[in-house]
Amino acid sequence: MDSFFKLRAEKQEHIIDAALAVFGRNGYRKASVADIAAEAGIAKGMVMYYFGSKKNLYLFLAGHCEKILLEAVEEGVDKNVTDFFDKIRIATEVKVSMMKKHPAILLFLAKFYYETDSEVAEILEEFSKKGGGARDRILLDGTDISKFKDGVDPKLLEKFFLWASEGFVNSFGSHMGVDDIDPFVDEFYALIDVMRKHFYKVEQGTV
Repeated sequence: MDSFFKLRAEKQEHIIDAALAVFGRNGYRKASVADIAAEAGIAKGMVMYYFGSKKNLYLFLAGHCEKILLEAVEEGVDKNVTDFFDKIRIATEVKVSMMKKHPAILLFLAKFYYETDSEVAEILEEFSKKGGGARDRILLDGTDISKFKDGVDPKLLEKFFLWASEGFVNSFGSHMGVDDIDPFVDEFYALIDVMRKHFYKVEQGTV
């Protein structure tokens, strides 16, 4: 993909956004290189020249989205914050901000989280494992677990919020956009407050 990275940054982003949108609307199997080329306003042959195959392009996009989101969260989360639920809220705020700046990422992720095509499923599982390690580092390192009630496993809660965030993104599908995000975010924050009160010790949950 060296030839792709030699393009101007604006051209790269244009092609990336076009591919994210096409995969987001159609999923991996139904998305075609021809559709991606048309969306980007370039020849089909150029897509193959830059990426080699539809699979290579899809995996590049998966890594691109993961990199953007994880870097944004790592930079945006205050390392001095030790409250688990505060970390969830801050990470969510950063992710939402990134999705508003890059709407095509939202569209892509709505399909990506539930992609089952055998051509990419195994590799996507590896992406998921790698992303899980980064989430553990962001949400659990330095977290004050003494606030939790006895028997509460923060890692299980982390998994729950991962599922919730995936469902949150999937709620948008291809028919909703960034203008619809805020009401969903407000509901998600309300859920965080409920979980805080339920899983923290009484004196912590009432603060």
